[in-house]
Amino acid sequence: MANKLGILAGGGELPGRIIEACKTRGRDFYVIAIEGQADAAVIGDNPHTWIRLGAAQKALEVARREEFDEIVMVGPVNRPSIAALRPDLLAAKVLARAGASSVMGDDGLLKAVIAQIEEFGFNVIGPDTFLKEGPDRAGVLGKYSPDIPARTDIERGIHILNTLGPVDVGQAVIVQDNIVIAVEAVEGTDAMIDRSGDLRRDGPGGVLIKLPKRGQEKRADMPTVGPRTIERMHAAGLRGVAFDASNTLLIDRDATIALADRYGLFVLALDSSEWAPEPH
Repeated sequence: MANKLGILAGGGELPGRIIEACKTRGRDFYVIAIEGQADAAVIGDNPHTWIRLGAAQKALEVARREEFDEIVMVGPVNRPSIAALRPDLLAAKVLARAGASSVMGDDGLLKAVIAQIEEFGFNVIGPDTFLKEGPDRAGVLGKYSPDIPARTDIERGIHILNTLGPVDVGQAVIVQDNIVIAVEAVEGTDAMIDRSGDLRRDGPGGVLIKLPKRGQEKRADMPTVGPRTIERMHAAGLRGVAFDASNTLLIDRDATIALADRYGLFVLALDSSEWAPEPH
């Protein structure tokens, strides 16, 4: 029988979905909820401890006390400035490790965090272990297909993301009429989609392209698409989404596709051969 799962909870609904998956499977769990990031309503009255983001030593003490066997990192975390983070000695060590790499973007930092967790003897697993519902196959998933202009926008978005990936910037972009409308930065995909609504041009809406970076640490930051993504896309006037078939966390698959069909949006899963850059 599996030992206790440690849920390192950031924002959004995904930590709650992991909690429910554990309950359904009869898996023992304990939540380390990040102050100012995790939603108290999502954490509820489940067993948990609140910890500020820079208090890595306290998080380690909780993990050892609760005897975690595996840890899942789930939910977005807004990255503060170093001054606001107030890192303890252990967190400062992780930051130093991340800063030693050529790029200290989100992925570089997450890799350093995971490396440190694993050095302490915990196994880090991805949320897709609990939540992924496919597609794991390339192709159109709903009623609507991208037309030629939309596919041109997708190709443009792929090029942009492959160019930005090596410098660890974002994993999503919105393109309309071959023009880059928005690129994901520190605000995250949802906020990027929201602000794109004020930037859209006349004519058919833009396309959301969401892809992992080459070599990305997907256990902590796998691209995610779900009903909330589709709702935001519709509100922003977008016409569809393209993502990697094998490396995307698709939440509520049937509901996501049904919602896209209702709004007339296409959902396109890409084979990695269609977008992945060659390794250098």
